[in-house]
Amino acid sequence: MKIDWAALGSVFGVGLVVTVGLVALFSLGLVGLSKQKQQAAAAQGGAAALARTGAYACFALCAAAIAWGIYLIVA
Repeated sequence: MKIDWAALGSVFGVGLVVTVGLVALFSLGLVGLSKQKQQAAAAQGGAAALARTGAYACFALCAAAIAWGIYLIVA
């Protein structure tokens, strides 16, 4: 049995980058939601709506990346 170490390293590297990227994107979404609540309390409606929209965009990108990963596994 021969192990292709270059391919294994490549899969590990891509998996690590994608995992860190998804966690960072989800964290940005959570920060956006917390900023939305803070700005809504300070009566800044436009900034709160922008923060909420950005947070929802981050969550949508996370969901799209997860759906794409499931598609790649199934297909």
